[in-house]
Amino acid sequence: MNPIIATLKDHNVSDEQIAELFEALTQNPMMAMAMVQQLGIPPEKLQQLMAVVMTQPHLIKEATDELGLDFSKVQAAKDKLNQ
Repeated sequence: MNPIIATLKDHNVSDEQIAELFEALTQNPMMAMAMVQQLGIPPEKLQQLMAVVMTQPHLIKEATDELGLDFSKVQAAKDKLNQ
């Protein structure tokens, strides 16, 4: 299992919430960040999760693949955000 998804599950985030989070990531990364903060993950664990994402960005692609989402939408959203 993808470590991002595993960490979310370890903090009692439901499969539905995980899917919604990654769907939001494919559409609006800023909205996804707001959603992450509402999941009730302790700040120190959230910081560790964000460090993993920042140092191993390929894990986002793996997670979207595992969830059956289109990673190209994540890249497109990222590109749009950087404009």
